[in-house]
Amino acid sequence: MKKSINIEDRIIPLSFFSFLVLIWEIVARFEVVPTYILPAPTKIIKTLFLNLPILKEHIIVTTMEALVGFVIAIIFAITICIIMDSIPIVKTTIYPLIITSQTVPIITIAPLFAIWFGFGYFPKIIIVVLVCFFPITISLLEGLSSVEEDLLNLIKSMGATKLQLYKMVKLPAALPSFFSGLKISATYSIMGATIGEWVGGKNGLGVYMLRVKHSFATDKVFAAIIIITLLSIGMLKIISFIEKRSMPWIYNQNQNERIWEE
Repeated sequence: MKKSINIEDRIIPLSFFSFLVLIWEIVARFEVVPTYILPAPTKIIKTLFLNLPILKEHIIVTTMEALVGFVIAIIFAITICIIMDSIPIVKTTIYPLIITSQTVPIITIAPLFAIWFGFGYFPKIIIVVLVCFFPITISLLEGLSSVEEDLLNLIKSMGATKLQLYKMVKLPAALPSFFSGLKISATYSIMGATIGEWVGGKNGLGVYMLRVKHSFATDKVFAAIIIITLLSIGMLKIISFIEKRSMPWIYNQNQNERIWEE
């Protein structure tokens, strides 16, 4: 019974998506909307494969910017979270600033980075860091704060140092929240790199999209969007894979619950 429900959960969204693509194809084929505005899905897929040799270099650049910025954001977020969790006055001081920083749209400050740091890789990486930093920080900080006080007091009474406290209790307890933030940031990383490339640069999917947009090659714009979507999904799948390997106790528990329900 449980298996049939899981199959339905996958088939229904896929069927609905296929239906929408079919409607899109029909509308484009009969030119209800001009082709240069809404090209047919089949034309987009064909354009994607034909332009893969050209897109390859742009994909590598965008992926590199996203990965470097994502890793830096993770390191920076973990460091800041541990400091804020250890020193309450630091959390009281910095936390409101972190929240306030999210009220400024990243697209509005991206041109400033281009002015300050030029059109190389560095300003794009900074934008990715800024985009990814907030979800990781908030999630990890909530996870560190969620540990039961009684458990902490018990470990302290056994003579555990602060390092041992984080290693044995706080960080393992915060892993589910941490990976939730990582999943959000992983999908944002590709978007952040693309936004940075819109401001200016020589290579990258964002630069490619601007070039083909000026030529009204809408099919090529859609092809770039498909690649960006696939890269984002790929990043999400990688984080999910690492999550299962990092928290086997939770994964095994969920597996046992499914077996029991079946």
